Amino acid sequence: MQAISFNVDSDSAIKLHNVTAGYERNIVFSDLSLEITSGQFAGIVGPTASGKSTLLKIILGTHPVMSGAIHLSTRSIEKAPPRTIGYVPQLDSVDWSFPITVEEVITMGLHDSGRIWPWPSRAERNRVNELASRLGVYDCLRQHIANISGGERQRAFLARALINNPRLLVLDEPTSGVDIKTQHEVLHLLGDLNSEGITVLLTTHDLNAVASHLPWVICFNKGIVAQGRPYDIFTNEILTKTYGGDIVIVKYDGHFLIANSTPLHFRDRHP
Repeated sequence: MQAISFNVDSDSAIKLHNVTAGYERNIVFSDLSLEITSGQFAGIVGPTASGKSTLLKIILGTHPVMSGAIHLSTRSIEKAPPRTIGYVPQLDSVDWSFPITVEEVITMGLHDSGRIWPWPSRAERNRVNELASRLGVYDCLRQHIANISGGERQRAFLARALINNPRLLVLDEPTSGVDIKTQHEVLHLLGDLNSEGITVLLTTHDLNAVASHLPWVICFNKGIVAQGRPYDIFTNEILTKTYGGDIVIVKYDGHFLIANSTPLHFRDRHP
């Protein structure tokens, strides 16, 4: 269905207006309106099958909407320039047996740049080396992608997403499948990129990582349950509405911890 036009502010990186999306007759969410402002660092949290992946797909333009409008910056998604978005997929979706090196993974990001020749130019090779060095994977450029650590894989795919200098970076579960130290390193890195002006939007199941690193969070379950600063919206009421239960929240001295709990008793402790 053709997108509906509406006014979009120049400081909007993403704006959805009354969007309905789904698969054939299965509607995942309807009349969804959401705005991510330029320069924002935001995370989308919610249970499995809540529609987070569908939301990312329509933002990326890989899945059509049934109705409504999506704009990237001031343009409809259909007219957005190529390379506007850098995308990092879930690592679980990658075929690690495919014969490809870290350098080749990063270079793959150039394929959407409108380049004429099938091989990278000197400037493009320099860009690959620069990104690899900054993201800590320069020493493994010649290695097979399956032979490096989970954190290095995540950084390699992040470099691929950044190779064309996108204004918006979208990541699907970037902290999944890596250890706690690597989770924090990846989120710190995303925070640094955000401070340089890149808008960052990610999905994650790790509420504690979100609480520690992200300034803005969207609780999502087939629609927006709440959005705001983690400390403000990670409450018993909102998380129960988002996840359905089994969550304990302990708040103390400006910090808080979120954990699963077998009994359905919720505690929200304040100093």
